[in-house]
Amino acid sequence: MTTPFDLSNIAPEFLDRPDLARLGLTAGAAHPPRILLLYGSLRERSYSKLLALEAERLLQWMGCETRVYDPLGLPQVEACPADHPKVAELRALSLWSEGQVWVSPERHGTLTGILKSQIDWLPLEEGGVRPTQGRTLAVMQVSAGSQSFNAVNAMRILGRWMRMVTIPNQSSVPKAYTEFDDAGRMKPGALYDRVVDVCEELVKFTLLVRDHDAYLTDRYSERKSAGRPVPGAAHLKAATA
Repeated sequence: MTTPFDLSNIAPEFLDRPDLARLGLTAGAAHPPRILLLYGSLRERSYSKLLALEAERLLQWMGCETRVYDPLGLPQVEACPADHPKVAELRALSLWSEGQVWVSPERHGTLTGILKSQIDWLPLEEGGVRPTQGRTLAVMQVSAGSQSFNAVNAMRILGRWMRMVTIPNQSSVPKAYTEFDDAGRMKPGALYDRVVDVCEELVKFTLLVRDHDAYLTDRYSERKSAGRPVPGAAHLKAATA
């Protein structure tokens, strides 16, 4: 897949570009993985945005279709109806996505309110549909000081609460102001390589999960509450009698 972005930082001979055929997933969805990227700062030179755009370049090069949501103009939660254009756009993108990337600065030891507001606007359930359930998630953070993992840890909790499949790998970029050049591109090095790792892993997990999310997120308790047949229910009842 060709891309207009300069990816000279990558050493292609070491990159495992996931593909459907090699993973035995050709019977599933044939379209490129759909990835939504959210970032958590409105600054003119936002390092969380720059990191999100760097991840987008990598994901596109790996064969994904991407969307980056601009949080500028998104109202505070419950300050307006859910049909507000910025809210409707965010929810539509979440439904469109099969995987997501959340990137936040660390502020006061956690993620920013800008990113939290985006997540808070995504309901756990809407009209019988769960807009985030079963989607894969990668988390990244940028810091002004030394390396920390407070923001990514907080986002992992949120991802679990939103019933997302959060991948094991993550990225934390300390002293972010030293890691991007004047053009806004991330400099080569170990921190950049970790971002490549995260994107590569997200693509793999998305390919594995996206055609099976309904099965993977199906719950015994919800089937029981809805009165749907529960396999093995008679055996379970007898065993607990």
